[in-house]
Formats: sequence, C-alpha cells, structure tokens
Amino acid sequence: MATHLSDGNTRLTLWRRVREFAVPPAMIETATARRETGDWAGACAAAGFDLDLDLRALARDRGRDVRDRIRADLRRLAPDLLRWHLPRIAPDGLLRPGLTMPLARYDTGRRPLHLVVRTPPAWADAGQRVSLAVWDGRSGEPAARGHPHPRPSRRYRFDLHRHLWDADVAGELPTRAGADRLTPCAAHRWPDEARIVLRAEGLDSGTVAVRPGGRRWLALHLAPDGTATTGPGTGSAAAAVLPDAATRLLPDLELLRAGLIDAGRLHPLVATALVPGQVPVVRTPDREPAGQPRLVECRGVPHRIGMVDGVLSALDHSPDELRREELLVALGGPPLPCLRAIDEAHRRPDCLTGVRDRLDHGDIAGALAVVEGLLGPEAALRDGPLKEALESAARRRIAYGLYRAGLAGSRPAPVRTRRHRSSHDPRLGPRPAAWR
Repeated sequence: MATHLSDGNTRLTLWRRVREFAVPPAMIETATARRETGDWAGACAAAGFDLDLDLRALARDRGRDVRDRIRADLRRLAPDLLRWHLPRIAPDGLLRPGLTMPLARYDTGRRPLHLVVRTPPAWADAGQRVSLAVWDGRSGEPAARGHPHPRPSRRYRFDLHRHLWDADVAGELPTRAGADRLTPCAAHRWPDEARIVLRAEGLDSGTVAVRPGGRRWLALHLAPDGTATTGPGTGSAAAAVLPDAATRLLPDLELLRAGLIDAGRLHPLVATALVPGQVPVVRTPDREPAGQPRLVECRGVPHRIGMVDGVLSALDHSPDELRREELLVALGGPPLPCLRAIDEAHRRPDCLTGVRDRLDHGDIAGALAVVEGLLGPEAALRDGPLKEALESAARRRIAYGLYRAGLAGSRPAPVRTRRHRSSHDPRLGPRPAAWR
C-alpha cells in the first residue's frame, strides 16, 4: 500500500528532505567528473571525505599486489553514492555518528586488511565529513584515535553491499534492494542476504541475527537444504548479523512509490538503476534567477528591491531619501516598507530553513550561495537568526578540527544545533524518536 503525506509518515517526509540537502547536486557533479577521469582522491575531496590512508606505505608494508587491489577499489568508489546510502538518524537525517563501516576486505596472509569509512562522534559531526582509512586489526592506529568504535561494525557494513558504493555494480541495486516486491522491511530478501553473510564466514548454513526495527531482534535459521525459519533472537549472541542495509526497503523505493520524489531528484546512478530508461543526469539546484528585482508595496505604490553593487537595495528611492529614512529609523521612527523588507531579508529571510538544512548537512557553499543570491555577495549581515546560524556553523567546525587533530579531550562545550531545537514545522507531523 502506498504511503502518502496524509498518512502522517514523518519518516518518509524526513527522507525527502535528506535527499534534497544531504548530497547536493554540485557535490555529485564534481565528484562524478573527477572519478570518471581516474582522480579518486579528488572525488573523495568533493564528496566531503578525509583520507587517512597512504598507498605508498601500504606497498612497503604489505606489498604492491595488496596496494593495487585497494587502489582498484578506490577507483571504483563513488564517494557521493556512498554518502547517499550511509545510515542516518532522526530528527534531521544527519549521518549516524561514531561508526566504522567496512567497504572491502583483503586477505593478505597476515592480518586481513579492511577498507573502512568512518563517521565522527556526535560532538564533532559539524560539516558531516567522513574519513576513509585502511584498518589492519589494531585498535591503536593513528586514524582511529579518539573514535568511539574503531573496529568495523557487524551491523553497519558495506563490504557485502558493493552496489551501494561501487559505480561499476550500482546496477545491482534493484535486485539487492528488493524492488521486485515492496514488502515491509524487504523481508523476502532476508534469506538470500543471510546466505551472502554466511558465505562470507565460510558457512553454508547457520543462524543470522536480524534487527527489523526498534529494539527487536530475530534469529533467521538457514538449513543446509536451503529452507529458512525465523524465531526470537538477540544480536549479541549471534555469530553473524544481517547488515542494516539488507533489513529494510531502500528509502528511495518508498519515496518513489509514495510519489514524494521523482527520478530526476535521485542520485544519477540510483535513478538509472531503479527507473529503467532513465537518462543519467546530474540534478541542478532550484534557485531564484540572480539579479531579478522583487516588488514591495511601499506606501501604496509597488517598489522594487534588487542588487546594486552586490548589495540588496531599494531601487525606487533616491540616496538622499534613503539616508533621511535611515536617520529617522535610528531615532525610533517607523522604517519604509522597502527598508523593512531588506532588513527582514537580512535577519529572518524566507530561505532561513533551507540555509539551516544546508549548514546541518555540511553544504556550506550551497548555504552561502543562497544567502548571496538573496542579499548580494557584498552584503554585511545584520544581527538576527540568519547571522546566528552561519556563525554557529563556523563555531561547530572547530570541534571537528579538534577531533581530526586527535585532541578529543579538548573538545569544547556542546553548541546548540538544529537537532536540539524545540521549534518544528507542524506540517511535518510529530518528530519520530529515532530511525531504527
């Protein structure tokens, strides 16, 4: 049954906002262009990835063959696609913090190596940056210092789901995501996905723990003859765990089915896989035409406000008149409607929610582009919520810098962010406690 906004499905409404802001079109376009030229490091930089690996050191320590295998995977990595699929949490759809997620495993005759992606702890998640590293089984590796969970997660893993990050096999997404039958939690895929997990452990039968939602755990028993049965279980006692990516439907499938998003708003690789015949295109952001004046009712007459020398200005008032009006305002008089509209744009513009969303998801360039398009590139921000949002985002980035420098014990006091705010758009319905 389709899910619509009228059903009060806040989770899908939030996923729609994630798809709008978390992986911006400019990031996809730049990362794709660099990846297609073989510049995997440049693609990672464009997608907000910090690199904590040294291929030359790997070649010296483990040999050129291992180095070449890892480099081949790095060239196939679409970091923007991986960011698209990384696990997220309520209420704003930010990346689930403090995770180490394996992308690939390399058996080298000694300790196996894992190519992993890490999300920072919650106190340092400003900018929503992630890091890419090679983990060799030692918890004291420099890249993992200060990280709450440096070992690869059993539940959040992508080494068995390469279609979520490997551009060459992204076409497997419909089959692995259960697009053929949109059952709740993609339960019809569980036996096949559990066999993949068991084969990775060298087994052809056994029990796999499944967490379908909330705090519930199930035990999925696979017999040697291929039959599958389920019963109550726990995650801690299980030898194998079904990865989170296999326990539920892909949000994009639910959004498409509910009519909350069209294929043109999806990541191009996802759109091509899920919608047959879809031409892969890079989305372009929705923005107002630059330099177009806006009309304001000023003393019964429509007036224009627009850009003059890179600053939002009242176009239908002379400089002398504006100086007199500004002096009157300084003395406590009422401002002209044109000046009031400009002041409101500086302090609390209509785009404030979108600017905050972009800042929360790390799209600093996108947020500044919206502000500059509204106020002009030469504008000096006035005190108010807009200025506070931009300054708060800049202060929060300091915490991430401390984390990257290994100064976890020097972290600053928490800064109030949007996820802690009490205000909420009532059109979205009640906020869920969490996305399990």
